Amino acid sequence: MENEKIENNEEIETIVLTDEDGKEVKCEFLDTVELNGKLYCVVEPIEGGEEYEEGSCYIFHLNDNGDETVDLTPIEDESELNAVFEKFLENNSENCDGNCSGCAGCEEK
Repeated sequence: MENEKIENNEEIETIVLTDEDGKEVKCEFLDTVELNGKLYCVVEPIEGGEEYEEGSCYIFHLNDNGDETVDLTPIEDESELNAVFEKFLENNSENCDGNCSGCAGCEEK
């Protein structure tokens, strides 16, 4: 992960993922979520993911390799994905400023 300054001089953590077509997608790291003893990584595409609508995010299993590297594995189970997303929203509700232009979490509840 690396840090990057964005328009309003705010620093964000970014990560570059490679999709199944070999295309790089730069993402903002949003959070790490722990649920039922497993760790998950939540990121939002910011560059290279034009086909994804604004406010969408990726959620992956986070597997520590023990050598300062991690593997991110897509979640196949929709109920697990939904549970992790709900936990992510719960963990970050205090950071909500009421502006849902980039977030559909509150509107979906």
